[in-house]
Amino acid sequence: MREDLKIRLERFREQNAVDEAVRGRIVRPAVEFIGDEILEQAVSALLQGENLLLCGGKATGKNILADNLAWLFGRPVYNVSFHVNTDSSTLIGTDTFVGGEVRLRRGPVAQTALYGGFCILDEINMAKNDAVAVMHSALDYRRLIDVPGYECIPLHPAARFIATMNYGYAGTRELNEALASRFSVIRMPTLRPEQLRRLLKMDVPQAAEEHIERCVGLFLDLNEKAVNGEVSTRSVDLRGMISALRLMTDGMAPGDAVAVSVTNKCFDEYEYQLVQDVVMTRFA
Repeated sequence: MREDLKIRLERFREQNAVDEAVRGRIVRPAVEFIGDEILEQAVSALLQGENLLLCGGKATGKNILADNLAWLFGRPVYNVSFHVNTDSSTLIGTDTFVGGEVRLRRGPVAQTALYGGFCILDEINMAKNDAVAVMHSALDYRRLIDVPGYECIPLHPAARFIATMNYGYAGTRELNEALASRFSVIRMPTLRPEQLRRLLKMDVPQAAEEHIERCVGLFLDLNEKAVNGEVSTRSVDLRGMISALRLMTDGMAPGDAVAVSVTNKCFDEYEYQLVQDVVMTRFA
């Protein structure tokens, strides 16, 4: 990372102390993000007060980047995974009884506003309108969270929102224009072979070099077929590759490790056979 960004990051951390009550939410990421150019773009935008939308295909490191950014800025992390049941109360909070009184049990967005956290909004293009509406005033110049019946919470100066979205997943939809305009957007590139190699080595340092190379080749082969529409993205599973490597280091035969971690996740018989053929070229 550029030296000037490191200096500005240090200044940001000094100017925005973290409340002792939420220091436990500052978590060092298990995996380091690989990609200096993307990292510098993200850090620059966040330093300017922007919120980020990380978009791209499967296994491009969106959540890894979000976790690394929160750590670099020294901020507590709050995670939201959007699904059909995620609504405004999930984000802002719900009523609860404390000492015989009705009080607000703050949700992740309200806590982000209060403590200056980094809120990671996972799969934001699966959000319902009710949930999306909550974000509008928080993400624009007002920087407010209005809690009906309770209070209006101004966003802490260090609070940032980092949203992620995949293309073409079941249940996703186009992000509405009003919401998209409130983010700076970073398109995550497909991982290159050297990045994959380094990532797998970091995750499974005891793995044999030969097995790492085969997994890198298999991942790229399957990704190419997914891009060409020959198979779905189900088999383009970086977590599955890491799981397979761990099983190999534990003594499982490479072919069996890949089968239980990657191939068997294809439940359509035709696709299963296509993926199996690709696997056999690498793990015959």
